[in-house]
Amino acid sequence: MSAGDLRIGGDAGRGARVRLTVDGHRFHAYAGESLSTALWAAGVRELAGGIDGPPSRPVFCAMGICQQCAVWIDGRRVEACRTQVYDGLVATSVPPEP
Repeated sequence: MSAGDLRIGGDAGRGARVRLTVDGHRFHAYAGESLSTALWAAGVRELAGGIDGPPSRPVFCAMGICQQCAVWIDGRRVEACRTQVYDGLVATSVPPEP
């Protein structure tokens, strides 16, 4: 995962800056962004694959159809492209241990 931020400069029209952690890596984002948008802006192009799945999963459709961007937040499976970030968000790209 990359820490380089690819957002266009300036904070005009953005929500408050928030902190989040995905797979143990820390990022920042802005309130109102989707998790996949925040990861893309941080240079992340793929998520870890599952035990029986592909070795990695790219963010593909960005509109909640393909489910390639599935992550787990508080034990719940959600699509990163349909989940808004919030301060303190912690997500994993592989299912939590039962």
